[in-house]
Amino acid sequence: MRRTISLGGFLFERLLPMDVNSAGILFPGQGAQGVGMGRWLCDNYSIAKDLFAEAGEVLGYDLADLCQNGPTEKLDATEFCQPALFTVGIAAARVLAAEHPQRVSNISASAGLSLGEYTAVCFAGGLDFADALRLVQRRGQAMQSASDAVQSGMASVLGMELEPLQALCDDVREADEVLRPANLLCPGNIAVSGHLTAIERLQPAALEAGAMKVVPLSVAGAFHTSLMEPAVESLQQALAEIPIRDTRIPVYSNVDAAPHQSADEIRDLLSRQVTQPVMWEASIRRMIDDGIEGFLEAGTGRVLRGTLKRIQRKIPTDGFGDE
Repeated sequence: MRRTISLGGFLFERLLPMDVNSAGILFPGQGAQGVGMGRWLCDNYSIAKDLFAEAGEVLGYDLADLCQNGPTEKLDATEFCQPALFTVGIAAARVLAAEHPQRVSNISASAGLSLGEYTAVCFAGGLDFADALRLVQRRGQAMQSASDAVQSGMASVLGMELEPLQALCDDVREADEVLRPANLLCPGNIAVSGHLTAIERLQPAALEAGAMKVVPLSVAGAFHTSLMEPAVESLQQALAEIPIRDTRIPVYSNVDAAPHQSADEIRDLLSRQVTQPVMWEASIRRMIDDGIEGFLEAGTGRVLRGTLKRIQRKIPTDGFGDE
């Protein structure tokens, strides 16, 4: 038996389950970008090519050219990176829905890492594509502005758990500095965020404390900390102006790792998300506890599948969006 519903502005067939009874779809955030992303989708599927053309009209610049040809420095800039990753994620989901309905027939929940949560809300029917893209553009611009105001950034710390890393952050930062765990990705992989001076002191201290590696991330500033507070007012205004609907499937929030479908709840959580830690590991564990048996990463890269294998090695995973 089949029934067709609309998710994120495109038709989506609910078919009989394939490999698992209940699947979750995941969308990446900043750090997953790279020059060339979206090329395979646009070269092979007119749906994706048309979506990038629509995105270019909304944004006022050629997003497809930026994604496919760079330059890297521009693509990495927050105000351009966020709309780019969002569009690639939705393009991948639209192609899946149109060309491979069996791959998405059993998707019953969505989630996204930081920026990817906006893609997840759009996929779940809470936002129309053009509205969501305008919202993401405003978010990226506000976060870029907040980042430009202070020398800050993020770094991934591999091989340490949360409590000792939190204590180390407290030890190395000065009284007027911000430094804290910000992306709680998976066991042994936590991103810290704060002033660059504090991150520079953290690196040797973390290695001495047993970390395997400290890797700076390609982001403009200290996302998911109080240093992003200047972006909140602009983001709240944008969220108030753009229509958000109740979603058709639950979206698991970065802020509380819980499922939400209410438009009012989602609007509030999206405004809080930019200054709050990303509870990614907790979100995935909650999705599994709630009955999700497998995951599909839509968009570019394999970052999220990497975290899944550290959280629950036996969980089935797949991806779509790159060749």
